[in-house]
Amino acid sequence: MSDHRAESSRPEHAPEPADQPGPAEARTPEPVPAGVRMSKPVPAGVRTSEPVPAPARSGRPGSAGPDERGAVQEPPKVPAYARQPRPGQPPSHWAHGGKQTPSELSRIRPAAPGPVPAATLWSVLATALLSALLLGDGIGLNLLVVAVPAALAAYFAARAAGRRLRPWTAVWAVGGLALLAVPALRDAGWPVFLAVVSAVAVGSLALHGSRGWLGIFLGSLGLLTSVAGSLGWGVHGVRDRMAGSRGRWRVAFRSTAAAVVLLIVFGALFASADAAFADVLGSLIPDVSVGEGPWRLFLAALGLVGALAAAYTAAAPVRWDALTVPSGPARGRVEWALPLIVLNLLFAGFLAIQLTVLLGGYDKVMAETRLSYAQYAREGFWQLLWATVLTLLVIALALRWAPRGGARDRTLVRSVLGTLCLLTLVVVASALRRMDLYVDAYGLTRLRISVAAVELWLGVVLLLIMAAGVFGAKMLPRAVAASAAVGVLAFGLVSPDGLIAEQNVQRYGDHHTIDIQYLRGLSADAVPALDTLPEPLRSCALEEIQRALRGSDAPWYATSWGEARARDILGDWDPGARVRNCQDLGSGDMGNGRGGDGAGVSDSYDPYDPY
Repeated sequence: MSDHRAESSRPEHAPEPADQPGPAEARTPEPVPAGVRMSKPVPAGVRTSEPVPAPARSGRPGSAGPDERGAVQEPPKVPAYARQPRPGQPPSHWAHGGKQTPSELSRIRPAAPGPVPAATLWSVLATALLSALLLGDGIGLNLLVVAVPAALAAYFAARAAGRRLRPWTAVWAVGGLALLAVPALRDAGWPVFLAVVSAVAVGSLALHGSRGWLGIFLGSLGLLTSVAGSLGWGVHGVRDRMAGSRGRWRVAFRSTAAAVVLLIVFGALFASADAAFADVLGSLIPDVSVGEGPWRLFLAALGLVGALAAAYTAAAPVRWDALTVPSGPARGRVEWALPLIVLNLLFAGFLAIQLTVLLGGYDKVMAETRLSYAQYAREGFWQLLWATVLTLLVIALALRWAPRGGARDRTLVRSVLGTLCLLTLVVVASALRRMDLYVDAYGLTRLRISVAAVELWLGVVLLLIMAAGVFGAKMLPRAVAASAAVGVLAFGLVSPDGLIAEQNVQRYGDHHTIDIQYLRGLSADAVPALDTLPEPLRSCALEEIQRALRGSDAPWYATSWGEARARDILGDWDPGARVRNCQDLGSGDMGNGRGGDGAGVSDSYDPYDPY
């Protein structure tokens, strides 16, 4: 090496060593082996790292290659479990696989939520206690009372996670709580069941915040996917809270125990001193017995798990909107439009016949078809209902394969599908008209009012689709879901059992025909209308309802407003001997196989009667 290289290898501003070599020694460096590079000298006191081997001159990094002397070196063998992928590349489970994309589950899986807020834990505990105390006696206002702390638990968890309250989230939350008001108002079990199921689905949508079709469908069921993860989340939260504040927990426990003891002692004394106070206290305090312990514990666990799952979902919602259904391949204009135009012509021909019937009268049609008044109305309703449902399916498939070339294609799609929706709306009106004729002939039943309500909701969906074709389809999935929730809420609020009783009582006043055997099975919501019947029809219609009311001892929070109103109307009334001949009184008038149609023609088949 030259003198210049030897001098430059010394660090800048470094002091000269005490025993410097002479000039001759500095000009004669030690021989360096071939293939070894010299590094700069390291000052004293500085730690050095281990030497890094030079990369191979050929092949991929880590592959075999010749060294400086020409010998082939083998790459170091690394165990499979110790091999790490390159940054940004997911680990491959297949040898020499191509570039992998994230799975569907990894794209929708939420990030792990943070610690459980203290307010959430207290709200979950309140939900569990209220569930154990209130839900064991029946369903009524108590269901709404239990849902309030569960909603607060989700709100506190979402706020701690940094989520903001959006307009649609508020709509879903308010709608879910409004649906839980139906059990507090109505005594009939079937609209109450629909309202409770819809409230759970709408509440799940409020927690997830989905927008698309698949997200709305899966988001309404997504609360169930958070149950397993929420349990561990809650256990860790309780353990962390108790580990850091054991002294405060002891103080809270002692204070609560002292308060409970004082309430029991002095409450018992005051109740024994005054009968009025005892009645008020007995109506406020739930009646819990030792034999109901397992059932109450189950309800407490159900409330705790439900509230904790709601809070976990609010803190870490599943991104269901990440799951998308790709559109189908666009079809040509003729290939796409020709079948739909033919379908439109078929609809137009059918509706023209319906218009002729309306103008010419049903008597002419019945004379030509040899059908009775009720048979003509009955045999067409179900077919028109299925035609409406299948038309919605056709519209969904048509949008999937619609041409997407430009403005002319959009105009074609809107014209063809808009015409189909408009014609289907007329079919909906025709189906509802047929149901009205059949109800006028044979009376209203639970199944008849249910399918009529479904047909009416399908008409609303068609109107929403037509509005989306004009203003855009961005809000269409949420609008359809909201319309379903509003429909269930309206169905419960109008009291279907009350409407059934009112229609049949009015029909008895017009035609003097009534089916008492069917009306006997209605709920307490029908009492105000049935109470207006003359005797002995009134006693026969109200006997079963009065027996159920007198045998029930449900507290105020498990009693609906419909049941309370029926108690006020009937009081302590006892039908007594007036119901001895109810089996042969007022039967066979509802077209369910127990009698004729009022015109001497047997009507033994009713596809929408529950019997």
